Amino acid sequence: MKNRFSDLIDQTYYFPQDGFDLRNGYLHFHGVSIKHIIEEHGTPFKLIYLPKIGDQIKRANNLFKKAMKKHGYKGDYKYCYCTKCCHFKHVISEALANGTHLETSSSFDIDLMLKLYEEGKITKSTILVHNGYKTEDYLQKIVQLNRMGFKNSIAVLDNMRELELLNKMTRKSLKIGLRLATDLQPQSDYYTSRLGIRPSELLKFYKKEIASKKKLKLKMLHFFVDSGIKDTLYYWEEFQKGLRMFVDLKKLCPELKALNIGGGFPIRNNLGFEYDYAYMADEIVRNIKETCMNEGIEEPDLFTEFGKYTVGESGAVIFEVLEHKKQNDREDWYIINNSLMNTIPDAWSILEKFILLPINKWDKEYRKVNIGGISCDHSDYYNSEELNQQVLLPKIEGKDKEPLYVGFFHTGAYQDAISGYGGIKHCLIPSPKHILIDRDKTGNFTTTVYREQQQAPDMLKILGY
Repeated sequence: MKNRFSDLIDQTYYFPQDGFDLRNGYLHFHGVSIKHIIEEHGTPFKLIYLPKIGDQIKRANNLFKKAMKKHGYKGDYKYCYCTKCCHFKHVISEALANGTHLETSSSFDIDLMLKLYEEGKITKSTILVHNGYKTEDYLQKIVQLNRMGFKNSIAVLDNMRELELLNKMTRKSLKIGLRLATDLQPQSDYYTSRLGIRPSELLKFYKKEIASKKKLKLKMLHFFVDSGIKDTLYYWEEFQKGLRMFVDLKKLCPELKALNIGGGFPIRNNLGFEYDYAYMADEIVRNIKETCMNEGIEEPDLFTEFGKYTVGESGAVIFEVLEHKKQNDREDWYIINNSLMNTIPDAWSILEKFILLPINKWDKEYRKVNIGGISCDHSDYYNSEELNQQVLLPKIEGKDKEPLYVGFFHTGAYQDAISGYGGIKHCLIPSPKHILIDRDKTGNFTTTVYREQQQAPDMLKILGY
């Protein structure tokens, strides 16, 4: 019986696969030798492989535009990157270099937009879609952009109160959108999303309040299905509701030009992941085209707002296994050299799954394990019971010269924002070293240390010592 870790992978998945392959017994990520980075920088560390961001953007653009050409769709496709997913300059710069527009979600996002404009990363023609609940400060900054001449800045109203505030604040013509509240999945804690305006009120709101506001020009209808873009009855029901609302609104407001279906293309969270991106893009375009033809209206420009899809698969976190602890007859623990709660908080807070693979020792026998962090918190672990998956990793022995290294992959979205990058972490465990990997014009890899591991004096200063 073959029971090496490499045999387990070969028998269970197609391997190698996009982004992962084994060379000389060591795992490579997007062609990058993780072993080489470990030897140069030690562990733990986070890495971002920047070219993957551009690859994702190009794929979505190609799929939607190919579908539009196939169906004779007359509207355009606009790809927006959700800044809240990862605000780092290197990520947003890479996204912009590949032709994205941007979606904001808070007042402070506007300060980021102004900084990008100062640095020449965006222009006054860049489409900026302003989502989220609008505080007065957020609305004032949107009006400021409008006064500066950002002609494609669109304030998507999350509630009816925002309309009156905007109308009082602006003297110039300003583009707005409306967010449609969607029903959530049956297993959710509540029935309807708190975001957006109820479907039963939206048309009346337009006729009674918006149509008479000459300064505010309705250009976009926005809706977002919380489960993401999936080929399920739930998704298509909510999609059709949103499309029906667009048709009804378009007949009242001819200047309505854009349908924003939000985000939701998934990313791979296991090696057996399957998703037909081309089919979903084609079905979305086909449904909109056929509905508009049947209703005698022009096809809208189609917007998507992809955050996790844009940056998620570019990221990884690499650890060293410090110790194997056997706590009883059935449970084996691998203790890693950082905290899982701190570095991949999605796994702890919302039970998100990530691809977990060893970097070395693929020729060793495997065992079922639980992975524990070095914090003192009971919840600082990653195992099969919580995540409904087996955690199987190579066996380690005390006599091994080389420690076992493991990586959590496709962690590029949300982790740093949720854990508070550069701030205070649980048990004062420091943020690990942050490494950027790119390719130069000749195709060679370049490695840059974006930030060294957080030091004790930095944390003590934040705490007032």
